[in-house]
Amino acid sequence: MDAFFASVELLRYPQLRGLPVVIGGRRRTPQEGASAADAALPLSAFERLRNYQGRGVITTATYAARAFGVGSAMGLMKAARLCPDAILLPVDFDAYRRYSRAFKDVVRSFAPVMEDRGIDEVYIDFTHVPGGQEQGGRVLAQRIQQGILAATGLTCSIGVAPNKLLAKMASEFDKPQGISIIFEGDLATRIWPLPCRKINGIGPKTDARLQALGIHTIGELAQQDVAALVRHFGKAYGAWLHDAAWGRDERAVVTASEPVSMSRETTFERDLHAVHDRAELGRIFTALCERVAADLQRKGYCGRTIGIKLRYADFRSVTREQTIALPTQDAATIRRAAGQCLRRVALTQRLRLLGVRVGNLVPQSEVALQHMAAGTPELF
Repeated sequence: MDAFFASVELLRYPQLRGLPVVIGGRRRTPQEGASAADAALPLSAFERLRNYQGRGVITTATYAARAFGVGSAMGLMKAARLCPDAILLPVDFDAYRRYSRAFKDVVRSFAPVMEDRGIDEVYIDFTHVPGGQEQGGRVLAQRIQQGILAATGLTCSIGVAPNKLLAKMASEFDKPQGISIIFEGDLATRIWPLPCRKINGIGPKTDARLQALGIHTIGELAQQDVAALVRHFGKAYGAWLHDAAWGRDERAVVTASEPVSMSRETTFERDLHAVHDRAELGRIFTALCERVAADLQRKGYCGRTIGIKLRYADFRSVTREQTIALPTQDAATIRRAAGQCLRRVALTQRLRLLGVRVGNLVPQSEVALQHMAAGTPELF
């Protein structure tokens, strides 16, 4: 999806189209839900990025804001220096999830073999979709785009390729609302000139190591000896780097998978102290546990391993976890176990981040049997 969160907000506020808009900083409250009056708000009613004070980060930004160098995960204070006149909107994850479900329903209506890759991205295998091979897949891609636009008012960009690796890369070529088709014979002309970072799976640290070896483009990576890459990056990753540079990817489109864990975390507007800010920290801690519990309940999972994550003011991070007897999705149970984890860490320094995680997940349908066998009430 094209600038997904920002695009959803522009449906609510069409008067902001074409303007630099940044989403982030805080969560929209229920009282701030969408209303018919939103589209009539004057520009003077919106908060400007220049007035932001705090340590929040950008969730996403419109393409107009990105032209100023503003991007996802950037601190809002830094973004304010780059684009002070940008409009700042709070995040509304409830709305984003609704639109996510809507666009995925459209995709499945065309191509049911779909892999869900998060709130704004999917892979589909259209090998056996009737008419899916017309014009190398372009006809189907256009139909999907038109269907999503009609159902949601949102645009998307689609990459068509022989495998997931190349399709992911192609989907970024012509944003927004683009369709890019990569054939096997296009590797040398369209993939190899790109920087190595364009391969999904090569991060900044690996890219820095590649550049130190004089490897800057995917084509240069493809010309490396596999043994040399294995020597520098290890057996599995070195071999994968070589395969990726040659556009090889045998991964199937996975239509069903089980989540490993669910978590919620927040970065504070100011550093908080466990003693001086005890009430505020307690309120935030409880809210995080409630949000994780709500996620588990909504998605139909329970978990046994409950943990916390702390980041101190000096950016050091610590984690603690414990495993309880029976899986749960109950907020109070999660809060109690997470609180026990919290007692096992030093709380003498100020904190900048707090997170709660529930892992070792099992489907809710299996948990009822475990509770019955144990003779305990269901913690739902």
